[in-house]
Amino acid sequence: MALTTSSLGNVEMETVWQVASPEPGEVGDTVVVEIDGKPVETRRGTRIAAVLLAQGATAFRHSPVSGKPRSAFCMMGVCFECLVEIDGCPNRQACLEYAEDSMQIRRQLCLPGGSYEA
Repeated sequence: MALTTSSLGNVEMETVWQVASPEPGEVGDTVVVEIDGKPVETRRGTRIAAVLLAQGATAFRHSPVSGKPRSAFCMMGVCFECLVEIDGCPNRQACLEYAEDSMQIRRQLCLPGGSYEA
């Protein structure tokens, strides 16, 4: 966590910010995550979007409106195109989540008609 102080005219402001990341000693350990039911080895601390892209995933989800495939675009949490299900929780941004051992990741691919795969 970092605390910065700046002054703007006669107003002093404090800004507290924290970067979410794995514990320092854990980055780089080999972990196994499950992507759409298949075990995949990766390094702890790798972003889920990077793991999916490295596995050749071209679509992370389908648009529920148009049915068109969507994938990681901005890689910084702005566009919301990389939504996946992580450990049963849908609509998580893969570009912001770090790989942890035993994570279960499912791409949110929908079938024609708008229903999602079971």
